[in-house]
Amino acid sequence: MSQRSILIRNIKQLCQTDTGLQPQGVVRGADMSLLPSLDNAWLRVEAGRIHSFGSIADLGDQTADELIDATGRLVLPAWCDSHTHLVFAAPREQEFADRIRGLSYEEIARRGGGILNSARKLNEMDEETLYHQSQARLDQVVAQGTGAIEIKSGYGLCLEGELKMLRVIRRLKEANKVAIKATFLAAHAYPVAYRDNKPAYIDHIINDMLPVVAAEGLADYMDAFCEQGFFGIPETERLLEAGWKYGLKPKIHANQLHHSGGVEVGVKHHAISVDHLECVGDAEIEALLQGNTMPTLLPGAAFFLGMHYQPARKIIDAGLPVCLATDYNPGSCPSGNIPLLLTIACTQLRMTPEEAINSVTINGAAAMELEHELGSIRVGKKANLIITKPIHSVASIPYDYGNQPVERTLVF
Repeated sequence: MSQRSILIRNIKQLCQTDTGLQPQGVVRGADMSLLPSLDNAWLRVEAGRIHSFGSIADLGDQTADELIDATGRLVLPAWCDSHTHLVFAAPREQEFADRIRGLSYEEIARRGGGILNSARKLNEMDEETLYHQSQARLDQVVAQGTGAIEIKSGYGLCLEGELKMLRVIRRLKEANKVAIKATFLAAHAYPVAYRDNKPAYIDHIINDMLPVVAAEGLADYMDAFCEQGFFGIPETERLLEAGWKYGLKPKIHANQLHHSGGVEVGVKHHAISVDHLECVGDAEIEALLQGNTMPTLLPGAAFFLGMHYQPARKIIDAGLPVCLATDYNPGSCPSGNIPLLLTIACTQLRMTPEEAINSVTINGAAAMELEHELGSIRVGKKANLIITKPIHSVASIPYDYGNQPVERTLVF
């Protein structure tokens, strides 16, 4: 399919176009409200790349191996979801019910639920079953418009379990055209065996897991859950420094439950992104302004847990970029549905539709270091695209929530 030429005609609006001399990089601050678009357009794909695009008046008599009529439809870059835990063994509906009855996320974790629950189930599952379940989830999010995705380990919490997850992610990479990045997250929680000797688990990650992960080329990034009750600043710094030695760049879970210092640690260690950020104030914003670390907000988790939302307006108004990601996982956000995420961002974080779409296209690509290949409509980029159903405008995507706006996802 990737060698076939495709011509998409009669596009109502071609969104996130990039025609500058230099490729569009990260979008930040006031510029996030801008979404360059072309009305009444066409777009041509050759060998899986954007070959050309323009006004329908200038199309001429072009033809192609496949012709797509996009009358009444929008075409956008496919979503770039830079934070997920898509590889997991089983859902956690019981914890969902427990939270409704009044238990907090921390209380559930202390009772052996949460991440430890997922780790127990994952270590009991064979790799083949885990792979096929994960492939089904990946197929679902691609159908909803996702064309690039980051997937973390972190439900193994032991050498064998972490390697099982990362090998499944590698198999997903090999079997699918969608762009996939892998993140090593053994520092997701302390396993029961190390509850009374936490330094030994840090040693286990650094001395036993990291060398194997690196030798097999299983991960692009190193992550840690920098949070009270999980991994503190000294432990996070030690882990990130060890990851850098093996060429694994940092991405950090930061400031979800408290002002944990995770943002500052991420900037200090040149993290690609700091993710969650429910607890962000002036100090964290000042730290982010001093570096190039991407603030990545996961409002789907705040929605599902009934927590307060991230201060997106404060972050954008400070001149910073914002990335949105789903946090797809079995406990705190069992959804990889980016159109629903956009609705939450607009209604609860007070982001405009244009800001939200920038956050899951060009900025989402940048949070996976894919902005030169994906995230905008630019000649030469991969043609990972969304064709919507007939809709009125970009604002219809978050407005018409609960109804799938994506008619077709193209990935190459």
